[in-house]
Amino acid sequence: MVKIKKIYETDPYLMPFRKAIDDRHGRIEARKEKLTGGRPLSKVMNNHLYYGLHKLKDGRWVFREWAPNATKIYLIGEFNNWKRVDAYALTPIGGGNWEIYLDSMFLAHGALYKLFIEWPGGGGERLPSYTTRAVQDPETKVFCAQVWEPEKKYRWRHRRPGRREHPLIYECHIGMSGEAEKVSTFTEFKDNVLPKVAELGYDTLQIMALQEHPYYGSFGYQVSNFYALSSRFGTPEEFKALVDAAHGKGIAVVMDIVHSHSVDNEAEGLSRFDGREDIYFYKGPQGHHPAWGSRCFDYGKDETKFFLLSNCKYWMEEYHIDGFRFDGVTSMLYWDHGLGKAFTGYGDYFGNGVDENAVEYLALANMLIHEINPEAFTIAEDVSGMAGLAAPYAAGGVGFDFRMSMGIADNWIKWIKTLRDEQWSVGEIWWQLTNKRKDEKTISYAECHDQALVGDKTIIFRLIDAEMYTSMNRGSKSMVVDRGIALHKMIRLITLATAGDGYLNFMGNEFGHPEWIDFPREGNGWSYKYARRQWSLAEPDYLRYKYLRNFDKAMIAMAKSERILDDVPELLVQDEQKKILIFRRKDCIFAANFNPTQSFTDYGFAAPAGHWIDILSTDGADFDGFGRLENDEHFTVPQKNPNGNGKYEDSLFLYLPSRCLIVLKKVTK
Repeated sequence: MVKIKKIYETDPYLMPFRKAIDDRHGRIEARKEKLTGGRPLSKVMNNHLYYGLHKLKDGRWVFREWAPNATKIYLIGEFNNWKRVDAYALTPIGGGNWEIYLDSMFLAHGALYKLFIEWPGGGGERLPSYTTRAVQDPETKVFCAQVWEPEKKYRWRHRRPGRREHPLIYECHIGMSGEAEKVSTFTEFKDNVLPKVAELGYDTLQIMALQEHPYYGSFGYQVSNFYALSSRFGTPEEFKALVDAAHGKGIAVVMDIVHSHSVDNEAEGLSRFDGREDIYFYKGPQGHHPAWGSRCFDYGKDETKFFLLSNCKYWMEEYHIDGFRFDGVTSMLYWDHGLGKAFTGYGDYFGNGVDENAVEYLALANMLIHEINPEAFTIAEDVSGMAGLAAPYAAGGVGFDFRMSMGIADNWIKWIKTLRDEQWSVGEIWWQLTNKRKDEKTISYAECHDQALVGDKTIIFRLIDAEMYTSMNRGSKSMVVDRGIALHKMIRLITLATAGDGYLNFMGNEFGHPEWIDFPREGNGWSYKYARRQWSLAEPDYLRYKYLRNFDKAMIAMAKSERILDDVPELLVQDEQKKILIFRRKDCIFAANFNPTQSFTDYGFAAPAGHWIDILSTDGADFDGFGRLENDEHFTVPQKNPNGNGKYEDSLFLYLPSRCLIVLKKVTK
């Protein structure tokens, strides 16, 4: 049996924190034992099977709720004209738990209901904490829980597609995925968008905003009902059909899960659920997020851990989710939520500034997820770079499979905004794109949904700006657009080619979707104009969007066919003067010329001996390039070593056009 090395054994800079790492794991093991009594996590985390509304085998209904501060709880709804009557009063059964049994005649599929909870000094209407269905009245905007027990259960047709060692992720939002100015649906996405994702070659969907949220414009990050699929996009059966269809195309489905905070709303959410401020959340100021205006979970409470861990299990088992991208992990990990913090040393990851309760929860969540499905995978959204977060638990880590390389997108925006093209440093580009811990897997991206939100700009919009409106026609002559198109392709290809272990693209950005994302709100007259995707722009031959989409498809196909992410990138050339960056990955060489004005003929560099062919170029005419590359075969030749030792080494000599990235593949006999 191979001994797994601890993260402080493979990284000497962590050795001073060995005791802190071992103590952290000791606390996690102790908490796991306390929660499970030595049983597997997957056998214990079943709160969703106990709480909430369930139909029994004898046809009756049972409803249970945990509300330890309540003095009285009533089930109210259409079935009793929303009145508090004794026949619908829940019975306290100990431990803060309440329950009621009802004959089948009292509740029917589709019926609306709520709780009315009384507590010392007050009371109010609440949605059940474990409700799996919440719907909003289109006129009053009030949310109610809804009985969801259709006669026909969804029958799954396809198996899960299996683990993704190197996920190629298509990040998407169902509601804004259609072209019409409205909220799009699960079925529309399945029928219209999923085929586009499959055609582009992405093997993973990362879906945002699945948990119910009162405010559509929150992008799904202000969750009210953690077990409820957002009803604004359709029914549970329709979402299951989407997941099933994705699986049928070999596409895994990752859920963007929000366990970092909860909406502050009381009528819809968990805040002051039974009159207490701290039922699931920290007491006092620590229970309120200073930047997000939301509630912060108390991960040290067993009840909170059971609520959130059971939530992970519910989504995996009910909807066949293949993994999770945990949102806002930095906010969870630190008492100050990482706000305005630079994270300049390893000491920031251990000590009084860290909420070890949250670390425990995240480690347990990863254990549970992989226990339920060993092929599931998890992704952490963390800007702090906490060492060990995405390292295996057995090695002393927290156990995430991947972490988002969030600094890469920030750096692309910084370089585009603050530097002239001739000031770009290929050395800095190489460093920022490849800087990662060896013991952790990462997902790279040039931009995600964050860069597309109103108030910010996508890469294409920063590069082209106002000429997006006038010069995206192929007949137009615009140096601004030519530059933008060229750099858009280069940036995306080099980000993928240097990616640690996976790559992400946000829906529509592959073809340079114009403008920003702005959800309907009072400030824009509740307009859906910018909360949609204009897929039709990428269809006509006369618009340049189509060729960006074609390039993205070719880029993804190259990455998959050549399996470039199976190996680490190796730097061959870093020429600051000429702005040339060349590196090797697996059997491919990537040669990038970021020079804005100069092309170079017979640019020589040391390379493995043999026969090389061009397999992809950002300058290709099929991708709206200038088609300056005609020679698609290259042979290494011996060249005297430039260091003056008189030795010869195998070298390639290439024509490198300005603003172009070429991919070469070695031909083996």
